[in-house]
Amino acid sequence: MSHALVIVDLQNEYLATGQLPLVNINQAVENAKKILVDAREKNTFIIHVRHEALEAESPFFAPNTDGVKIIEEVAPLDNEIIITKNYPNSFLKTELLDTLKKNGIEEITIIGAMSHICIDATTRAASDFGFKCTVIEDACGRMDLEFGETKVSAQQVHSAFMAALGFAYAEIKTTAEYLS
Repeated sequence: MSHALVIVDLQNEYLATGQLPLVNINQAVENAKKILVDAREKNTFIIHVRHEALEAESPFFAPNTDGVKIIEEVAPLDNEIIITKNYPNSFLKTELLDTLKKNGIEEITIIGAMSHICIDATTRAASDFGFKCTVIEDACGRMDLEFGETKVSAQQVHSAFMAALGFAYAEIKTTAEYLS
């Protein structure tokens, strides 16, 4: 079965110095780097997806800013594909589906940010397109959220979304489980 690693939105915007810092971004990047190194050693097909806002004045992921750059520790090599997206779903109005199909990919490992938005949307779409999906949960960034008067911790948000994805859309693993 042909396999690909899809790294979603591990960009400077999510670092402590960015406009949208995530709770566990350093650990997620460290785990993503381990997975990326493993993928390179195994000659796995690798795709980096980066988000860029459509509006130049966007408060997040504005074009031509440091925030849209891929985090240095997981930066693509020259032979790795970079796909720019403008929506949470990495397949929406991008060449991702065509690229995967053209390269005979049937199975996708997904890592990146954020668990409750782009990882969720991309994983569900990939599954709907017929790909066998694995999400490496500790290589995914997350954030605290609020709903009305309720504050939801980043870990609770992450756990709820991983539970939902694991129920019907993907196999959920830790970095250690995936690399063993």
